[in-house]
Amino acid sequence: MAKLLVLGMKGSKGVMDNGKAYDSCTVFVQTRLDESKGTAKGFAVGEYKFGEASTFGKYKHLPFPFYAEVEIDIVTSGKVMAQVIVSLTPLKPEQAKPEQHKAA
Repeated sequence: MAKLLVLGMKGSKGVMDNGKAYDSCTVFVQTRLDESKGTAKGFAVGEYKFGEASTFGKYKHLPFPFYAEVEIDIVTSGKVMAQVIVSLTPLKPEQAKPEQHKAA
């Protein structure tokens, strides 16, 4: 589990021009840049998949950004690896301190 700053969330559902259906929720989190080479510093936005488009409905009432306890898993298609969110629990402001959030 990691404490992360959730910057935004988007549900997407539909059919592409080629007839292929899609149904997903994307979570945008503040992610620390790799400073090890001295060519980057600060933060960027990381994108993680989190279930289907309907997942967005469970969180859209929250004031963004918010801190959350996030469980991330690594999955693969056999060719491509990806990190996906398994669970996301919003934290009350008094439970999250800015220095505690780091990307998984």
